[in-house]
Amino acid sequence: MKRIRMVMKYCWNIALLVIMVCVKALAQTAHKDVRIVDMYCDLMANADYQSADGYVLVSDKDAVIQGNQYATVLNSKPAFSWSIAAYGGNFRQTAYQILVADNAEQLNQSIGNIWDSGKVKSSQSAGIRFGGENLSPNKTFFWKIKIWCEDKDEPIDGRMATFRTGDLAEGYQTSRYPLQRSDETPTRLQSLSENNYLLDFDKAAFGQLRLTLHSDLHDTVTVHLGEKLNAAGRVDAKPGGTIRYQKHELAIRPGRHTYELQFPKDKRNTGPTAILMPAYIGEVLPFRYVELEGYQGELAKENLVRSAVHYPFNDEAAHFSSSNDTLNQIWELCKYSVKATTFAGVYVDGDRERIPYEADAYINQLCHYAVDNEYTLARYSHEYLIRHATWPTEWILQSVLMAYNDYLYTGDLRSAAHYYDDLKAKTLTSLEESNGLISTRTGKQNRELMQAIHFNGDSIRDIVDWPHSGILGLGDQDAGETDGFVFTDFNAVVNAYYYKALVEMGELAEALGKTDDSRAYRERAEKVYQAFQKFFFNKSGKYFTDGIGTDHASLHTNMFALAFNLVPEKYRQSVMDFVQSRGLACSVYGSQFLMDAIYMGENGDYGLSLLTSTAERSWYNMIREGSTITMEAWGNKFKPNQDWNHVWGAVPANIIPRKLMGIEPTSPAWETFRIKPQIGNLSSAKIKVPTIKGAVVANYEQHKQFFKMHVEIPANTQADIYVPTGRTKGKVTLLVNEQKQQVNSHAGWAKLIHIGSGKYDIELRH
Repeated sequence: MKRIRMVMKYCWNIALLVIMVCVKALAQTAHKDVRIVDMYCDLMANADYQSADGYVLVSDKDAVIQGNQYATVLNSKPAFSWSIAAYGGNFRQTAYQILVADNAEQLNQSIGNIWDSGKVKSSQSAGIRFGGENLSPNKTFFWKIKIWCEDKDEPIDGRMATFRTGDLAEGYQTSRYPLQRSDETPTRLQSLSENNYLLDFDKAAFGQLRLTLHSDLHDTVTVHLGEKLNAAGRVDAKPGGTIRYQKHELAIRPGRHTYELQFPKDKRNTGPTAILMPAYIGEVLPFRYVELEGYQGELAKENLVRSAVHYPFNDEAAHFSSSNDTLNQIWELCKYSVKATTFAGVYVDGDRERIPYEADAYINQLCHYAVDNEYTLARYSHEYLIRHATWPTEWILQSVLMAYNDYLYTGDLRSAAHYYDDLKAKTLTSLEESNGLISTRTGKQNRELMQAIHFNGDSIRDIVDWPHSGILGLGDQDAGETDGFVFTDFNAVVNAYYYKALVEMGELAEALGKTDDSRAYRERAEKVYQAFQKFFFNKSGKYFTDGIGTDHASLHTNMFALAFNLVPEKYRQSVMDFVQSRGLACSVYGSQFLMDAIYMGENGDYGLSLLTSTAERSWYNMIREGSTITMEAWGNKFKPNQDWNHVWGAVPANIIPRKLMGIEPTSPAWETFRIKPQIGNLSSAKIKVPTIKGAVVANYEQHKQFFKMHVEIPANTQADIYVPTGRTKGKVTLLVNEQKQQVNSHAGWAKLIHIGSGKYDIELRH
């Protein structure tokens, strides 16, 4: 018996040893399936970026070459963020360690001689501030991340990355990239007649042109560049509005030579308030077509190179496709528009003025977040506008909205903290009257306010939408884009913005630990909410009117009320009905808030019908009229002086991922987010949405008998997933990774809450 026990004990010890080896092997395998992917230093995913005259260098990036352009960290205490690729389910980081060194050798030995955070028990992976002594300026540093998961003893080691500091100043500055050039050749070459050629680059871009031409003698070639073709299929020399065209007489020499056109400066878009092109780039022109007139040599596509200028952009960060080809074309138009219009290194309003405006920047910000995991350009543009405000009341308030979006998408509070007092002024609480509403007409505007909001003018005024009738080429009988809005002393649209700004300023104040301010902003917001119902709601019509003293109700008042959550639940349907009755009676700028309102009202069918419309007022009309970058208006007739490169027309770039596909952050840095598809009658749709935590992937397929979802949730996040159930009430059965789950269906949705990272196949059968 004793011998038997000894044998059993021996076998048990062997079994334990085998189990331990297997567990260790599984842990090591699990670790192999986890890796740190994107590493952001001061929100730059490529902080070692280096270029010469705009062309990215592939040489030793640690070498400092005089005259090159660098992505430079401008803060002595930068912030670090990272994303994690984890192929197992429900992965969550439990601790991290950040190491910073001034030499690669020590960092390779896991020695952070500049800063070692130590092991910090936290799942946080965004906006973690450097905790060492202030960094030195104009120096290269090396850093890496270690992370732990599920209390494992062994950390997961990240790769080594580098960053370079620039000239450091007191306080906070937004670090950013230099501008980049991308050389492109035409996609089409057409002979128009003898010695006449048309070349098409497929899409317009802001850039410059190099020509490699051969001649047997001294000669002159006429070069036409433009965004538009005329009816004869040639570059349109009189395109109208601010659509671009230039003509150049190019003297060519005998032999084969390369020539670069020099574009003259435009007086308007290089004025004192415009954003100027940096010297290392030079002047640019938006063009798609080139026509060579009088060229007698042989010509190939490769003889013409367009050097397109843009902010560094990851074309692979986002994608979308669906069963509707029109919608796919509109997505591609809008996504490309975001990239193409970054040519100035700041969000601007198109080529006519090249001036930043808050309204353009707000839409641009949301669109940029949706198509690239890049945050510095949005932040820098927002901060520029804090210091260079424009005249519309609503657009002053948008600075607060942009600051909140910045925090929501990045989790980095440094900008909001630095500009906190400016943002407080931008809420315009000094214009509030005893009724709880603000007005620009009651005598409260003064020089002190203008200075506080950084507006270089005497007063601000309400805009609602743009353009108004009778201006910018519109006749007095032309309606403009305000749906007949009646301006009064107390404007409902302005006060909808005021409410939204107060709510989001309260959130920022809370995050910054300013609890008294947060409480005060929330109390003000509640007062505005009650006043909005009291003074603007028409009880008989069950919609909102434009202001105190008028019975007129516009699309704008009601869409902003819906978009900004000012409509009580019991009246949402009646307000939605009113909004739908007005159609697209707003500008491309106003469409941002119209589409937000429609999806807030859960009217996905109507939303899809507008997104895919082919009427004159539609995004498709921009394609039909010939533009490859979104326009400033629905078409040339709606704004006769418009340009063809205005990103505030790119609204679907953010509406498709945020609303139609339903993927939106619900807490800072995508710690939690929502997946709530409203795809209308699409039979299928799939998307990849970039976030600071990694990409969210969603594929939807629907039929009368089922709704299927495949979703991929990044590590360190949780999602609430809404499955559309239609009219089904009570318990519904879902298949989640082939496992049956019974979930309550309420108001057309079955909700799966707090779903951790991983890949999920979800199916609802009707």
